[in-house]
Amino acid sequence: MKIISVIAALAAALLFLDTTAYSLPAAPDISAECAVVMNAETGTVLYEKNAHKQHAIASTTKIMTTLLTLEAGDPDRLFVADKTAIRVEGTSMGLKEGDIVTRRALCCGMLLPSGNDAANAAAVNVAGSMSAFADMMNRRAAQIGMSDTHFVNPSGLDADGHYSTAYDMALLTREALKNPEFRNICGSTSVVAEFGNPPEKRTLSNSNKLLKMYGGCIGVKTGFTDNARRCLVSAAERNGCTLIAVTLNAPDDWDDHAKMLDNAFSGMKAYDIRLNSFAAEVVGGTAASVPLVPAEKVTVGMTEDESRRVSVKYQVPEFVYAEITEGDTLGRADIYLDGKLFRRVALTASESVPRALPDKGVFDWLRNLLNGGYICAFGRK
Repeated sequence: MKIISVIAALAAALLFLDTTAYSLPAAPDISAECAVVMNAETGTVLYEKNAHKQHAIASTTKIMTTLLTLEAGDPDRLFVADKTAIRVEGTSMGLKEGDIVTRRALCCGMLLPSGNDAANAAAVNVAGSMSAFADMMNRRAAQIGMSDTHFVNPSGLDADGHYSTAYDMALLTREALKNPEFRNICGSTSVVAEFGNPPEKRTLSNSNKLLKMYGGCIGVKTGFTDNARRCLVSAAERNGCTLIAVTLNAPDDWDDHAKMLDNAFSGMKAYDIRLNSFAAEVVGGTAASVPLVPAEKVTVGMTEDESRRVSVKYQVPEFVYAEITEGDTLGRADIYLDGKLFRRVALTASESVPRALPDKGVFDWLRNLLNGGYICAFGRK
């Protein structure tokens, strides 16, 4: 099937929900040494302070550890937590030698009470050892584009060579929030998990006070060590917009995040992106063409400045073969900001097109052929 690429500028693609012009107010006064606010949808940085400065990140490390554990699959298989891995200082989900647990429970133990025992146990179970898991963390970081990050352990305890930046942690969080299970766990104020020997239900409470303090907060992770000091990654939703905020070494992190998020939200609104419909020629069908329509309505939260830098590229088939069923994906619309893809929408058939039956004359020809009426045409007597 041949594909035709069609590029459409945003000028014909966006519907402004209102005509009010927005601009970000003056930068907030915050306590953090390093900070960033990112649009979770587009990846645009809306505020930054030493955003690319390498710094210890404490237990915000567990965002990566949890993401890799979820991506490893098999979340509900029971296994015995490695007895050496769970012997670790600092915060704990309460694992003891011989405890039976699941990867899902460990993820809850990492994201809510920030269990170092959970992080280590998950690492050994997924990769075989904590060093092998650290290698996985660094490979995944490279895939995400975290160019100023290096992981040494799964928990975030202070270690030489273990660091990231506010910007890189925002990139990581943007990726992690695409995982529905991660999003669900990190946004929970408490969860009931089963572990022990034998397993029993335990209630784990979230250390992220922002979930209750800030309206619309959906996560993500706290952190503290003597070297890193207070670290916090948060995400919040408001009026169709989603933001990610990161602070490193922030004595007043709860207040910092409220200021940063309020500041950024005040300059954002939701835009409907109008996507085009097309008609593709049908070969061998009962109709000459089939309409291709966007599979979903697209609303994107962003600043007015971002909205002016969006473009849409369509991948549309020149023709398709019948049979076609309503809802079949036959093309796509790729939505870009500054040339970087941030949303992909399927173009689907809005109606079914059955295969066309051959003309009656073809059937007559075949019947005569089988009955010998055309044998002479093949050189037989």
